[in-house]
Amino acid sequence: MTKITASQVNELRKMTGSGMMDCKNALVEAEGDFDKAIEILRLKGQKVAAKRGDREANEGLIISLTDDSSKKGVITSLTCETDFVSKNADFADVANKIAAIALNSGVATIDELKAQSFDGNGMTIGDKVLEMVGKIGEKIDVSTFDTIEADTVVAYNHPGNQVASLVGLNVQGQQEVGRDVAMQIAAMNPVAINQDAVSQEVIDKEIEIGKELARQEGKPEEMLEKIAMGKLNKFFKESTLLNQAFIKENKKSVGQYLKEIDSNLTVTAFKRHALSS
Repeated sequence: MTKITASQVNELRKMTGSGMMDCKNALVEAEGDFDKAIEILRLKGQKVAAKRGDREANEGLIISLTDDSSKKGVITSLTCETDFVSKNADFADVANKIAAIALNSGVATIDELKAQSFDGNGMTIGDKVLEMVGKIGEKIDVSTFDTIEADTVVAYNHPGNQVASLVGLNVQGQQEVGRDVAMQIAAMNPVAINQDAVSQEVIDKEIEIGKELARQEGKPEEMLEKIAMGKLNKFFKESTLLNQAFIKENKKSVGQYLKEIDSNLTVTAFKRHALSS
């Protein structure tokens, strides 16, 4: 049996973040070969991930970032099973690094993001996640990736990083306004920019719900359509961003607030993600 020293175990631990005994066992199995030992630890992570694949990973951290030009932004999330893990500083470091890689790499999907280099030494983001699974023993995954490009993009991370948003505006240099709107998005969770952007499927569903509620209230059949349309207009006012009451001054809508700043100013896109727990 190859003799494994404490310094070798410690070195592998520093490289991977895995536990001392896991590192020692991997080095023994790999007969002192560090590359093989790392692969053994990653394989362990895959096995743990397979066993915990049906578990809920509703904790974690959501990170939104913009580039230096404020013309591009991303939202990513690294999720886990318990808040104990999500509050760990190492977990937060990985979550923030993944967001930075997403911002700078130009990827378009989560799968592409997971294939990006994490450390410049051959380890991808996907490899790093598997390594964390093996080390921690929880289901961990990159669960969210979204991006926006616009003349002004502003990111908002709600304290605790359980909710984050991005907003794109059509006028440059509107960071302060953008932050107000991004906070609105995080707090009020609009379904679309305005009524024109609401899908027909959602509209049809809201009309049916409105009819059924009116029917249950005993309203006559010939009135159901009119009542449902009234409820639909209320839905548009409450659930579409530009029509919502502005949280900082609820006597005006978000759209009115933007027009007071600049008559041409509007929202071109937004993203919002929240942990489901």
